[in-house]
Amino acid sequence: MGKSRYDVIVVGARCAGAPTAMLLARKGYRVLVVDRATFPSDTLSTHLIHPPGVAALRRWGLLDRLVATGCPPIHTYEFDFGSLVLPGAPGTADEPYAYAPRRTVLDEMLVGAAVEAGAEVREGFTVSGLVLGEAGRVVGVRGRGSDGAEVTERAWVVLGADGLHSLVARAVGAPQYNENPKLMVGYYSYFSGLEMDGVFKAHSRPHRSFGAWPTHDGLTLVGGCWPFAEFGEIKKDIEGNYLKNFELAPAWAERVRGARREERIVGAALPNFFRKPFGPGWALVGDAGYCKDFFTAQGISDAFISAELCAGALDEALSGRQPFDTAMAGYRSARDRHAQPVYDFTLQVSTLEPLSPEFEKLLESIDGNQRAMDAFAQVNAGVLPMAQFFSDWDPSRTG
Repeated sequence: MGKSRYDVIVVGARCAGAPTAMLLARKGYRVLVVDRATFPSDTLSTHLIHPPGVAALRRWGLLDRLVATGCPPIHTYEFDFGSLVLPGAPGTADEPYAYAPRRTVLDEMLVGAAVEAGAEVREGFTVSGLVLGEAGRVVGVRGRGSDGAEVTERAWVVLGADGLHSLVARAVGAPQYNENPKLMVGYYSYFSGLEMDGVFKAHSRPHRSFGAWPTHDGLTLVGGCWPFAEFGEIKKDIEGNYLKNFELAPAWAERVRGARREERIVGAALPNFFRKPFGPGWALVGDAGYCKDFFTAQGISDAFISAELCAGALDEALSGRQPFDTAMAGYRSARDRHAQPVYDFTLQVSTLEPLSPEFEKLLESIDGNQRAMDAFAQVNAGVLPMAQFFSDWDPSRTG
């Protein structure tokens, strides 16, 4: 450990890596963050930060900074099922709003906060491999900086915050579990002249979904989704199929036609899995350790929460209060307890199957009941577990 220049090297500086680095640096640890990107830069994202993620920004003292960028608050989630429309508040009195910042703004803010906390950040740095010590323990990284020079840096822990295709996870052979295939494919772009007035609007139709929510610079993110089984046909005419989706809600299609698309259409399909998030000298956080379909837009909020859990566990280990394996096993358990209900809910809704008669009856029963509609919005925001929603509002259970 005495030969290590850093306590932690974080590979990846976006929504999981930068907050973890910031939290560790605030504790006084020597932290190096590397990322192949430079900031500000964009990345595929739903952008949405649900109220639990907003609460994390507040705890970190960063929410006011986000608000100051002009990111509009989202006070209502509105779900249009064709036969009924259910608007509700996604948050609570303590944390009432969601936000959907552009990643060019959010990620640069998070990186800046890590630097302010004392972390060293190297942008434009490409990691080529891990450095192994005795008994195969990870002790550092090799890579090239923006000047092209190859360097080796050592640390007590290398943290992979490098996303779905994590080099760190691949290099250590991190085991996967709870695996499920890609269920859905989605595409989105940004429109001007499509005011949302603080509303996240989602349309659900059999085997189709599409929606919109406001982001920076007066723009609105507009996305559409299809079952992954249709991906081959959809990609033959992405723009045509993207626009055709909206015709299932004629009033919405008319609004989109009256707006202006400002950027190209982009999209993705994601697998669903957990990875064991630690081993000898390494750990994983964010999508590198747990990935799911983006339909529920929980990625950023989950990244923030896993960053807090991971940073707390690493603090326990680095300080000597707990052995590394004990502390990180606690991190894994806490992460999985938080993530599993969200994961299960995401798998359920990402199939885009028609509503079951029982669930449709439940939704009809809460139509017009604002407290119940708020609760439904809070399920989708990750504030309220679906099981509690059923317990509280299913007429077949309550009598």
